[in-house]
Amino acid sequence: MKNILITGGAGFIGSNFIRYLLKKEPNVQIVNLDILAYAGSLENLKNLPDVERHTFVQGDICDADLVNKLMQEHKIDTIVHFAAESHVDRSILGPAPFVQTNVFGTLTLLEAAKQAWGQERSGHFHHISTDEVFGSLALDEPDFTESTPYDPRSPYSASKASSDHLVRSYFHTYALPVTVTNCSNNYGPYQFPEKLIPLMILNATQGKPLPIYGDGLQIRDWLHVEDHCEAIYLVLKGGKMGETYNVGGGNQPTNLDLVNWICSILDSIHPAAIPYSSLISYVRDRPGHDRRYAVDSSKIKAELDWAPRHSLEEGLLDTVKWYLDNMDWVETILKEKDYQAWLDKNYEERGKK
Repeated sequence: MKNILITGGAGFIGSNFIRYLLKKEPNVQIVNLDILAYAGSLENLKNLPDVERHTFVQGDICDADLVNKLMQEHKIDTIVHFAAESHVDRSILGPAPFVQTNVFGTLTLLEAAKQAWGQERSGHFHHISTDEVFGSLALDEPDFTESTPYDPRSPYSASKASSDHLVRSYFHTYALPVTVTNCSNNYGPYQFPEKLIPLMILNATQGKPLPIYGDGLQIRDWLHVEDHCEAIYLVLKGGKMGETYNVGGGNQPTNLDLVNWICSILDSIHPAAIPYSSLISYVRDRPGHDRRYAVDSSKIKAELDWAPRHSLEEGLLDTVKWYLDNMDWVETILKEKDYQAWLDKNYEERGKK
């Protein structure tokens, strides 16, 4: 692991992973390929440690000529593939970009790796996926394991399921060295503000409604992004080729509980004239909204000695503080992206219950 191509490295998880890797591996060289779509920003890459070991390239993972050129010029031996359209609500309003980026983009990268690494297959292709490919769990069902059958319910999760199958097919058909991680919902610094946790923090501090889909009793497993970065790193260092590893935070609050928790933190460290929970409003539920996700991470714990370091209580407090302390970042992101226009469109369609 000397010359790494990281796709989507200007996004939330990718930029956090670049920071983690530059600190962890003093000799690694990183090439960061990102198209800088709505959720990617150069703001996420400011003040990197050892920035001279990071090369940013703006481009599309579907551009085969560009990807092949980067593989050859930089002698890439490892690919860490984050780049994806990843927001379920956006996939409902417009599925086509999800198929293009998540399926055809992954195929382009796989072909480039197969060509660059030749018959010796000396590299490592790591693919980041999601627990959403497994579908929805009832309250009494056991957590998702690596052998849970795929049952995607949204255009987003269907596109990610397709990319997962492609990656595994290249291992079995072409002996390409691949690993896959399926993670639960990430949160933490640099997350684009349309996602649930930063949206609630920012709306609350601006006195805006806190929109909750349906009854708010959907259950998710929340993973701090730094814990996710460590899990990916351990898979790169010691994961078995062809294997999949589930990565979860080990908690299952309802969305409503999570939002109330955020409100309570804000009441404590950033008090307003009224309790923040009074801003909670209920909107029409997302079409096909999965009821529950829960991830069994026992495999990666047993094989690679990984476990999340952040409790949800600690991680939420740190995340709220980060957004409050980095309003310059927030303001820049909101200005350069179509954030408000998209939010207005999405929540106008939902309306109030």
